[in-house]
Amino acid sequence: MGIALSVEKMSMEEKFQTMETIWDDLCKKADSISSPPWHEKVLNDRENGISNGKDVFVDLNTAKKNIEKSIA
Repeated sequence: MGIALSVEKMSMEEKFQTMETIWDDLCKKADSISSPPWHEKVLNDRENGISNGKDVFVDLNTAKKNIEKSIA
């Protein structure tokens, strides 16, 4: 294992690199990671919202503008 470095002492670049390394490792093992039970319910609720017309997809720029309006 590598040298342990206190998070507070790490530069932003080191922190991002560490997160990317951890993420890459998790992605390699994705098949062995199970989702929590609540996750399936959330996905089903979202799918049902799209199917019944209650929810709609919007492009990223529209989503950003909607978020900005809701927090302003």
